[in-house]
Amino acid sequence: MGKNVAQKLIESHLVEGSMRAGEEIGIRIDQTLTQDATGTLVMLELEAMDLDRVKTELSAQYVDHNLLQTDHKNADDHIFLQSACNRFGIWYSRAGNGVSHPVHMERFGVPGKTLLGSDSHTPAAGSLGMLAIGAGGLEVAMAMAGLPFYMKMPKIWGIKLTGKLPAWVSAKDVILELLRRHSVKGGVGWIIEYYGPGLACLTAMDRHVIANMGAELGATTSVFPSDNEVRGFLKSQKRESDWSELIADPDATYDEYEELNLSELVPLIACPSSPDNVVKVSEVAGRDIYQAMIGSSANPGFRDFVIAAMIMEGHQVHSRVSFDINPTSRQILEDLTKCGWLQKLIHAGARIHQTGCDGCIGMGQAPATGKNSLRTVPRNFPGRSGTKEDAVYLCSPETATASALRGVITDPRELNIPYPHVEEPDHYSVNVDMLSKPPQENKGFTLEKGPNIKPIPDFGAFPDRVQGMVGIKVGNDISTDAILPAGTKVLPFRSNIPEISKFTFSQLDENYYQRVWEQREKGHFIIAGLNYGQGSSREHAALACRYLGVQVVLAKSYARIHWQNLVNFGILPLTFVKSKDYEGITPGDILSIENMHQTLEKGNTLTVVNQTNGESYQTAHTLSERQRAILLAGGIINQYKRKGAMD
Repeated sequence: MGKNVAQKLIESHLVEGSMRAGEEIGIRIDQTLTQDATGTLVMLELEAMDLDRVKTELSAQYVDHNLLQTDHKNADDHIFLQSACNRFGIWYSRAGNGVSHPVHMERFGVPGKTLLGSDSHTPAAGSLGMLAIGAGGLEVAMAMAGLPFYMKMPKIWGIKLTGKLPAWVSAKDVILELLRRHSVKGGVGWIIEYYGPGLACLTAMDRHVIANMGAELGATTSVFPSDNEVRGFLKSQKRESDWSELIADPDATYDEYEELNLSELVPLIACPSSPDNVVKVSEVAGRDIYQAMIGSSANPGFRDFVIAAMIMEGHQVHSRVSFDINPTSRQILEDLTKCGWLQKLIHAGARIHQTGCDGCIGMGQAPATGKNSLRTVPRNFPGRSGTKEDAVYLCSPETATASALRGVITDPRELNIPYPHVEEPDHYSVNVDMLSKPPQENKGFTLEKGPNIKPIPDFGAFPDRVQGMVGIKVGNDISTDAILPAGTKVLPFRSNIPEISKFTFSQLDENYYQRVWEQREKGHFIIAGLNYGQGSSREHAALACRYLGVQVVLAKSYARIHWQNLVNFGILPLTFVKSKDYEGITPGDILSIENMHQTLEKGNTLTVVNQTNGESYQTAHTLSERQRAILLAGGIINQYKRKGAMD
C-alpha cells in the first residue's frame, strides 16, 4: 500500500515505537527553532542539563517577540541568547531580522527534514514538505541534546483541494473555512495533509499561511508535498540545491478524507474572541474599525504586503483607522523598499513597525478598549492584543486593507476595482548579515546573564500523597495566554520564573497568586473544562504553576502541547471519567489522592476524594510508561540529571 507524505516523513525518522495511531513513538529531530519568548528558558535548561554542544543538524535561535526595549530586561536577554548560541553551537538571528517562521523558511527549511520548535506555529514549515511540530521548550532542549521527540502517533487527515481561489479570496480564507467547519478542537490528535489539483494555485507562502494556522485547529502539524512550487520558492531564495521532491504515492490513503473546493470560498473573518468564530465578511460588514494590521507569522509573505500597497495606491487610510504594517523579515522589508511598495504604504498613511511579532503577541500596537481591530495574525484570544477588553477580528490582507480604506469592515469585493495581480521577484534580496553562524569551537564562551535572568527552580520528586485546595476553577478553551499572559508587562520576565509567576491567571482571577502563594508548600489543584491550555506553546504556563505549588490539573480535556508541558515539569494531568463531576467541585474545596506511585504504575485510573463535601471522582490519565517515569521523578530535568549520574 502506498504512503502519504506524513507517513513518509515519520517513517524516515522513526527511532522508537510503531506507526499505529495512538501508540507512543519517538522520532529523530533534524532541526530546532527557538524564539526569545521561550528560548531563554531553553538555554537555561541546556545549562541545567550540563550540555556541551547541540547535537542536531541545525538549531536556530530567533529574536522576534520581545523587541521593545523599555528597560534593560529585553536587551539583557538578547545578549544572553547570543552568548548561549556561541556556547552551545546555535545559529543566532538578531533583533530586527524577522519573525522566526518566515525567516526559517527562507534560510533553513529543507523538504524531508524534521523541525521541532518551542513555538506553537512551528508547523508553518510544513509548507515546504517538512514534518514541523510545536512543543514545549524543554522537549526542544532534549532534542537539541540529541534525544528523540516523543508523541502519540497521530491519525492523518487528508484534505483534497480542488478548484481555484476566486478574486479577493486568499490563503487566509482557506484556513478560516476549516476553522469554521471544525473549531479550535477539531484537529486535536491529527496531522492534516493537503493534496489535490487545488494545490497548483497555492504558492509556498500561501501554504505557509494555512500550515501556520493549522495550530489553531489543535492539529499536531500540517503537511504539504514538496513539489515544483516548493522548488520555485527555494530557487527564489538561491537554495534550489536544498530541494527534493516529496509527494504522496498514487495509492496513498488517509484515516479521514475531506474535500475543499477553493472556487466556492468567499472572504471570511473570525470575530472576537476565538479563531473559530468565523462568518462571511459580508455578514459583519459596516461595523466601525479603529485599527487594521498587516503582518505576523500567519500572513508573512511578500504578496501580503504588496496586495495592501496596491489596494491603497492613490488613496488614504480612513482618518479614524491606525493602519499598522509589520514586515515579517528583513529580506521582505528590503524588497518592499526596493520595489517602491513601502513608499506607497507610507504615502497612504500606514504606520511602519520593525520586523517582528510586535502586536500579534501584545508587544505594542494594542487596540483601544472595546474598539474593533482587524488583524492578519493567527489568534484573537481575549486580551492577547495587550488590551484586556479587546475586540480583535482575524482576516486576510485584502479584507484588512479594504476595511482600513473605508473605516468599516468591508468585503473587499465591494471595492469595485480589479483584483490586483502581485508579481513576486524571481529572486529575493537574500541578506544573511543578521544571521550569526555558530563558532566551530565553543571553548571560551560563557553565558552572559543580566540581573533579571534566574536559574530554573529546583523541584522535588512527585509525592505519593497529594492533598490541597482547589486554587482555581476555569471553563472551556482556556488558552495559555489566559494562564500566563504575554505583553509588554509580563514577557520581559520570561527568564525569571519567581517574577513571572506573579501574573499567573491574572486575567481571570487577580487574587490567584496571593491566595496560592500562601499555600504553595501544601500544593493545590487546578480544575478546568475542555481543551485546557490551547494556543501558545509557552511552557511558562506550566512552569509558573509548578513553582506556585500546583501538583495536579483535573480537566475535561487538554490541548496537546500544554498537556505535555505539565508532565515535563512534574504536574499530573488527569481527566474526568464522568464529565458531570466537574460541576461538583468548588474553588477552595480540599481534594486528595492517596498511594499515587503505586496507582500510577498499576493502571490508568485514580480516585480523587473531595474532603470538603465527601464526594469522590473517578479520573484517568494517558501517561505512557516513559511519561510516568518523568512525572514521578518530578520532571524531565530531574530524570535527565538522574540518568546522567547513573551513567
